[in-house]
Amino acid sequence: MSGVDNPDFEYYGLSEEHQAIREAVRAICDAKVAPYATDVDEHARYPQEAHDALLAADFHAPHVPEEYGGAGADALATVIVIEEIARACVSSSLIPAVNKLGSLPVQIGGSEELKQKYLGALARGEGGFSYCLSEPDAGSDAVNQKTRAVRDGDDWVLNGVKRWISNAGVSEYYTVLAQTDPEKRSKGISAFVVERSDEGVSFGAPEKKLGIKGSPTLEVYLDNVRIPGDRIIGEVGQGFELAMKTLDHTRVTIAAQAVGVAQGALDYALGYAKERQQFGRPIADNQGLQFLLADMGMKVEAARQLTYAAAGRSERGDKDLTFFGASAKCFASDVAMQVTTDAVQVLGGYGYTRDYPVERMMRDAKITQIYEGTNQVQRIVMARQLLTGIQSEI
Repeated sequence: MSGVDNPDFEYYGLSEEHQAIREAVRAICDAKVAPYATDVDEHARYPQEAHDALLAADFHAPHVPEEYGGAGADALATVIVIEEIARACVSSSLIPAVNKLGSLPVQIGGSEELKQKYLGALARGEGGFSYCLSEPDAGSDAVNQKTRAVRDGDDWVLNGVKRWISNAGVSEYYTVLAQTDPEKRSKGISAFVVERSDEGVSFGAPEKKLGIKGSPTLEVYLDNVRIPGDRIIGEVGQGFELAMKTLDHTRVTIAAQAVGVAQGALDYALGYAKERQQFGRPIADNQGLQFLLADMGMKVEAARQLTYAAAGRSERGDKDLTFFGASAKCFASDVAMQVTTDAVQVLGGYGYTRDYPVERMMRDAKITQIYEGTNQVQRIVMARQLLTGIQSEI
């Protein structure tokens, strides 16, 4: 599952290997993810069936390099995995997405010992990996970190509160951003690996959310959490840089989630439109509805192509990744919200009930416009890239 030999792949057509990955993930999702999606949402429970199935097939964290025991999926393959899972259940797609988000700082900037220990554990399925950046007063203003990490001998002692942490309480490992020198602002932020079993780590109550109810979102409390000095990721003061580099890559996975849920809603709307009879004929025969469906399909494919283009840049580490990651996440999530809303419209009154999946898809889609940077922030990021000339030449 290592992807094509040449990472400079075309995003207009998938290789046979990428197509095979899509088919494999879709088969798993049809059998082990989609059948439980409604129950996961209704009871706001962790999608254990999806977790077990993805772990068994090595799709729970496909991005982990082969040298650490992972599948070694390239960025496009990882996007396809997340897209296909989100097509069936967005909550379940957060399993591979959050694992990449949480562990990527280690992969980018961690010591070899840290990579062997934690990427290896993640690949073996010994625990998920969450990402602790946001705080009560540090959302879009991510520099405004209040969590502190203080040296004590060879150790670090962490104190603070992290908010909006996806899969908190389920994950075994956490990348935690903390201030080590508040006077230096972003240059005074460092990154650490914290384990769920570390003394002083505790969790708040699950948030009561509009969507992605199967992915627990909790506060993480750090009360004099003492960790060994070698659990720092990279150098002291390098944490914020690692955090932003991580988001450049993982915003592409949010775009993949958005494409997946939009495709799932479109698929259901198409099937319904062909079966639903009104005035003695399928509603799909009505030109007004055909135009709506055509727009939905066009937008989904445009979002997919932009997402795959961003995945190519993520794999290569291109200088315009920041622009493409932000634009893919922003565009695809706006499309997902529009397409899922339109899918509800296609189903009419039925679409507004929980008896049909499109209202769940609409609720799940909304978060893609918010997390890993709101779409307003993405537009700021894109504008800055455009104004500094760091953009695609094509």
